[in-house]
Amino acid sequence: MPRKERVGTVVSNKMDKTIVVKVEEKRPNPKYKKYQNRSVKFSAHDENNTCHEGDVVRIVESRPISKNKNWQLKDIIERTQEV
Repeated sequence: MPRKERVGTVVSNKMDKTIVVKVEEKRPNPKYKKYQNRSVKFSAHDENNTCHEGDVVRIVESRPISKNKNWQLKDIIERTQEV
């Protein structure tokens, strides 16, 4: 069975080797068919602390690493401009 992948934006990188990724999706309301924004936050493992806030990243599902972490960083799609 293939592993699930998600693309989202890094919201926080304050923890050691952990990032918080916000994944947003649009889905239609079942009754009215109007599109609504839905967002979910995932804690993902970042082994080398390479991500910064605002980066667009791809995460992949993995075995449980800690109580809240069962996603790993796969690659960084787009970096933010650091000042």
